[in-house]
Amino acid sequence: MFGAANAYLGLIIGMTISASIPASVISMAIIRGLLRRNSILENNMVQTMTTAGEALAAGAIFTLPALFLWHVNPRMLTLTLIVLTGGILGVLFMIPLRRMLIVREHGRLPYPEGTACARVLMAGEEGGKKAKLVFGGLALGGIFKFIEDGLTWFPSEISMRVAGFRQGMIGMDTLPSLLGVGFVIGPRIGALMAAGGVFAWLVLIPMIAYFGQHGGVIAPGTSPIQSMDAWAIWDNYIRYIGAGAVAAGGIISLLRTLPTLWATFYGAIRGLRESMDSNSTFGGLRTERDIPRTLSLVLAVAILLVIAFSPQLKVGVIGALGVLIVGFLFVTVSSRIVGIVGSSSDPVSGMTIATLLIVATVYRAAGYSGMSGMVASLIVGAIICTAVAIAGDISQDLKTGYLVGATPRNQQFAMLIGTVASGVTIGWVLLLLNHAYGFGSKALPAPKAVLMKLIVEGIMNASMPWDLIFIGAASAVVMELLGVESLAVAVGIYLPIHTSLPVFLGGVVRWLVTRTRGEQSEEWKREITERGILAASGLIAGESLIGILLAVLAGAKIQLPGANLLGNWGSLILYLLLAVWLAWVARRVRPTANFRG
Repeated sequence: MFGAANAYLGLIIGMTISASIPASVISMAIIRGLLRRNSILENNMVQTMTTAGEALAAGAIFTLPALFLWHVNPRMLTLTLIVLTGGILGVLFMIPLRRMLIVREHGRLPYPEGTACARVLMAGEEGGKKAKLVFGGLALGGIFKFIEDGLTWFPSEISMRVAGFRQGMIGMDTLPSLLGVGFVIGPRIGALMAAGGVFAWLVLIPMIAYFGQHGGVIAPGTSPIQSMDAWAIWDNYIRYIGAGAVAAGGIISLLRTLPTLWATFYGAIRGLRESMDSNSTFGGLRTERDIPRTLSLVLAVAILLVIAFSPQLKVGVIGALGVLIVGFLFVTVSSRIVGIVGSSSDPVSGMTIATLLIVATVYRAAGYSGMSGMVASLIVGAIICTAVAIAGDISQDLKTGYLVGATPRNQQFAMLIGTVASGVTIGWVLLLLNHAYGFGSKALPAPKAVLMKLIVEGIMNASMPWDLIFIGAASAVVMELLGVESLAVAVGIYLPIHTSLPVFLGGVVRWLVTRTRGEQSEEWKREITERGILAASGLIAGESLIGILLAVLAGAKIQLPGANLLGNWGSLILYLLLAVWLAWVARRVRPTANFRG
């Protein structure tokens, strides 16, 4: 469920959310509430397997839609092989890092999601009550999505022109998932994304329309600017400026990790040597046992051979070596970075961009060109992206297991099971969504995949509009010099303002409900935040699952009866009421003595 939901969400907004805490709460409601079993380790196993779907979805949707945009039309087997090889390698590459990062660095690396999830598991008696928040959000988000996009009683997109701005426009996609994402990521990131949207739609688009009013600026292969509306200018100009900003922001976020990268890579080599020299993986304490080193090594070699010689992947020995060297390097970075800043801030995009720059350059130097070179580069990038996402995720899960007394070996096997279970379905989800909505469309813009596509094309064919790309990159540098996190603003520039404004609204809701007053303590604030995140996760999952259901109906040529009954204002009012509901369920915590400072 969370794998499909994150795939759908990532194709809309270019980011995914952690499924650890919602999965833990639902697991407790079932295992503890229905089955009457009081086992924190079973809940931990369920949570570990569930998060594999979320991480696998991130690796897939950041890259694989580019194959569809090139009209390669990959088969189900090809998609499955890409995500399975990357996901399994992500688990195997993380095994020698566990002792160094999880055990030795305990107390110095907080692993925020993993620690929070352990706290939820330890407070197991609340699982049944808090699971109602997830299921309530899931039902409400699903009903809202079905009425607006299934029965079309009110539009899911509202827009209005802004007087005094040539082609200036603001708008909002009234999607429950975007409101939920805004609450999860918080007011600061939501505000930065909205700032990027305002900059693009009320500054850049009016400027381009103004300077091009006499036909002086013409998009390559298109009509003069004066005949373009705001959406056409966004498609022909702003997307490239935003892509340049996102690429620069991702690389800057990666450069910040260089000291950590070196320390982690050195420690990883040391940990690998100790793992190979030690027999503790076979015996000793239960809480210290990993998957046997021989088995993990054999599996890793077998998967690399599949990558090198598989007729479905066609990346050759160059691709397999790239996965081994670059993949292991970035897995070590991801595993440590998430311990410091959390999975949501893991620079997966930056590492994938760096991977594509390296791999595409090597392929071109080796004589690869045209579509075959681009596809091979992207497949290698997709495998590494999936490995990086899975490694960061299992690091959080292993931290949770360390805190609750789980067996690392069992968690590692659980992650492999979750990876396989999600890997055999994610290809079907991608094929289904592309058939129903089309990647790169307004319904599924697939922002990160479009960016990866542009990078590979630029290296292989030298066909990029580099002036626009460099304008975006320079904008990101200016933001960093001003002390602003450029990546969040860059995503706001790249996406339509219709996407960033509802995310901002969700962040405002979180800011409003978590303001502390007087004697109300930080513990009270954390409780409200956790309740809101559970309800918001339900909204995201509910809308995403109904979105996939509507895609199934569209693929089966089943037309639902519909009529626009409420119009734009009705859509806006209902959406604001949904925001009020989210604030209400989060705020239903009385500041009793337990929450006073």
